[in-house]
Amino acid sequence: MPWRGPEYEGELPTLGWQVLDWIIEHLAQPGRDEYEPYLPTKEQAEFLLRFYELHPVTGKRVIRRGVLSRSRGWGKSPFLAAIALAEACGDVVAAGWDSYGEPVARPWSSLRTPLVQVAAVSEAQTQNSWAPLLEMARGGSLADTYGVEVLDTKVLLPRGLIEPITSSATSVKGNPAVFAILDQTEEWKEANGGRRLAKTMRFNAGKLGGSLIETPNAFTPGEGSVAEQSAADYQAILDGRSRGRGIVVDHREAPGATDMTDEQSLVYGLRYAYGDSSDHPDGCVLHDPPCAPGWSPIERLVEDFADTSNDPQDLRSDYLNQVTHAADSWLSEPEVRAASDLGKEVSEGERITLGFDGSRKRARGVTDATALIGCRLSDGHVFTIRVWEQPEGKTGEEWQVPVVEVLAEVAATFDRYDVVGFYADPAKWESHVADWEAAYGPRLLVQSTRNHPVEWWMTGGRSTLIVRALEKFHTALVERELTFDGSSVLTRHLLNSRRRKTRSGIQIMKSNPDSSKKIDAAIAAVLAWQCRLDAIAAGLAVEVEEMGGFTF
Repeated sequence: MPWRGPEYEGELPTLGWQVLDWIIEHLAQPGRDEYEPYLPTKEQAEFLLRFYELHPVTGKRVIRRGVLSRSRGWGKSPFLAAIALAEACGDVVAAGWDSYGEPVARPWSSLRTPLVQVAAVSEAQTQNSWAPLLEMARGGSLADTYGVEVLDTKVLLPRGLIEPITSSATSVKGNPAVFAILDQTEEWKEANGGRRLAKTMRFNAGKLGGSLIETPNAFTPGEGSVAEQSAADYQAILDGRSRGRGIVVDHREAPGATDMTDEQSLVYGLRYAYGDSSDHPDGCVLHDPPCAPGWSPIERLVEDFADTSNDPQDLRSDYLNQVTHAADSWLSEPEVRAASDLGKEVSEGERITLGFDGSRKRARGVTDATALIGCRLSDGHVFTIRVWEQPEGKTGEEWQVPVVEVLAEVAATFDRYDVVGFYADPAKWESHVADWEAAYGPRLLVQSTRNHPVEWWMTGGRSTLIVRALEKFHTALVERELTFDGSSVLTRHLLNSRRRKTRSGIQIMKSNPDSSKKIDAAIAAVLAWQCRLDAIAAGLAVEVEEMGGFTF
């Protein structure tokens, strides 16, 4: 097979190879007049190998939830239909190892009557995966090999069923599925019953040891969709804020720097987003050597971007698969991603400025975060020193900001770097800010005021100064005059920030006062950047052309 071999770099054993062989042997390519076997692309095969990974000791499947987020037209629907049919008929339940140490499996029907569901929030949406599923089942060998009977509204197994369902279904809770497709979960919201349906289906799958896969396009932050929540769940695991396991999220979007007005940049962005499905004559951009051209019409998609009747935000989300922003977002995800630079490192002893935003335990809701952010004076690179956030779930109950730990981190930062300025919002930290002013004030080369070298209020009667500081940071990030370390927590807090109009101009706040989506790291970054600007204005940085940078 074109995707079989050392290209798979997973560290765990997997049933993915067997599932791929089963799909190719038994399923037909949809949309063909004559029979052709369904052949997953290399990119799709790589997802399957991850989805069917096994624990090396217990031999059990590791992944219970998958999220496959791709651009419209990438081929999610037939691919997920193929997985659904494999779950219904094929050997997908881990059953130990053979004499050579290779994994073996058995079908769900050897354990229980399998129920597989294709779910969406409307009947029209279910057709995305249901229509190709019927074609693949009818055109392949399932009828002869497995006794499958394919009807328009259901697929009957000798022992089991495949069915489409919607959020209006009344029988979902009593019918646990061994596998389910959750289609277009960027549109599954509270109002249309999507969030309730997703919760029920996850619970049902858990009771049986089953699994499910979501297939969203790029979601809009702030809408509260199932796709947005799944992305947040996964990020919490990566950040160590959640002890959850068994989730694989495969999201590919065009690079943040993709310029929709520049054809060369746009073509590359589309080729990257569409991966192996791109029909570009040079093949894919994901693999070396490149995979052969696919079916997604890149040139035709470029024409849609030139059509002024199309909404640019829709084009970004549908074709570039970029998670953009809510209507009141301060920054869009492409803007934030474009400013990230993971390759830059800040060495000990370098001159930096600091920004701090603190919090204390809230009477209700999730406690705000506490953040210490740095900014290198020479090039304006913003980097995360430490952010303290309340863990999710029971581990976060009664959590309070570890004040002693925060104070120790500030002290260590002054030892590690040449700190020339430190701006801190003193709200709820007044006594500690006063201590910092006493301890570090005399050595700071740039100071907020003569009497209060560290104190820099982000609330109260300084609205004009606050608005200007926010404007300067926003402009610098959008125009890429600054870079940042791309840390997940700072990225998340920047994207959580919402614009709020005041008499003095635009300020930023959380979406609502009790929101669990915090912005404290964004505030600290703004303070660090403002401190750098003040340091430069004070003459601490003198550009020297022959040195290609700054001297101090």
